Amino acid sequence: MKPITLTGLESLCRTKLPLPKNRRIGLLANPASVDSKFRHASRLINNLYPGQLKALFSPQHGFYAEKQDNMIESDHTMDPELDIPVFSLYSSTRKPTKEMMDSIDLLMIDIQDVGTRVYTFIYTISYCLEAAAQYGKSVVILDRPNPVGGVQVEGNILEDNCTSFVGRYPIPMRHGLTVGEIALLFNAKYDINADLKVIPMENWTRDMLFDDTQLPWIPPSPNLPTPASAMVYPGQVIFEGTNLSEGRGTTQPFELFGAPFVDTDAVLANLEGQISGAVLRPVCFQPCSGKWQNQVCQGFQIHVTDPETYRPYKTSLMLLQQILQLHPDKFQWKEPPYEYEFHKRPIDLILGNESLADQLGEMDGIDALENAWKGPAAEFKGISMEFQLYGR
Repeated sequence: MKPITLTGLESLCRTKLPLPKNRRIGLLANPASVDSKFRHASRLINNLYPGQLKALFSPQHGFYAEKQDNMIESDHTMDPELDIPVFSLYSSTRKPTKEMMDSIDLLMIDIQDVGTRVYTFIYTISYCLEAAAQYGKSVVILDRPNPVGGVQVEGNILEDNCTSFVGRYPIPMRHGLTVGEIALLFNAKYDINADLKVIPMENWTRDMLFDDTQLPWIPPSPNLPTPASAMVYPGQVIFEGTNLSEGRGTTQPFELFGAPFVDTDAVLANLEGQISGAVLRPVCFQPCSGKWQNQVCQGFQIHVTDPETYRPYKTSLMLLQQILQLHPDKFQWKEPPYEYEFHKRPIDLILGNESLADQLGEMDGIDALENAWKGPAAEFKGISMEFQLYGR
């Protein structure tokens, strides 16, 4: 058995980073920012540097991950125990303001990412890097595992005309980097040039999935309750851009998806033998909130049986195309707004391409589309290797 992975937080606690006693610290964190004994980063850092932790910052869903859905903002508040402000970076601003940054000299970041382009945490970090560069602050990232592994890179590269808070930079849907590695890439390749240091993990290799780390899984956001939901998320997130339920309002979001009109038998018949590394189990479910609230949906639960061969993005595109073909009169694309974009189709922002959804509707072959992405994805992977901190 591999030894337990030590996160950057635990590495910091084992080998304290020397800081002057007058160095004021901020911390970007949420409930997943814990060590293997479930102790939160804010308390550990406060113990390491007594009196120096001056502000907390929170990403989407709030410091306590209490906000369920997209575009549900969090208020600024106070931490009742530490008696310091908690600044929401999913509020009227998504970039730290000068007033926020004036209260600190160094920003520590301990955030669990999920390895997917559309997950907003990496863009909150990019805005923090920009603010740090602008206001002369330093950033230290306490690295954490990519829960879907650091080997596979999958999907098309985001195009410039689809940039948004679910895609700021030209990266593929599944990027294969840890949060520290992708921050290093953003900082260097997109001319942010912040004073950035990454505290690496110990005992993590690129071929590890989250269950291999022996770390506790704390949901980084309310609708990724398990590593299994994170594994399917790089594909299943595309259903947020449609009128199909992506499983929000159930106990298994993203693993479950469907709608009252889905013909599961026909979908299975059309995809027989084409899905690798996963089994589609027909299910009925009734969301208690969100799309199709209190209505019975026909759909599937995705059971990943072989993570090495499973391709979440390709699989979900195949499923979406089948539903487009079988239910043209009942299927709909979701209308704006989506993550503070009020004019572009949500599906285009999620897919990172303005024509891909229409190509799916025209029944262009998924294999041909995927082949067209392989070159750019390989180029991205080559670039990203410059910033990789861990081997296989």
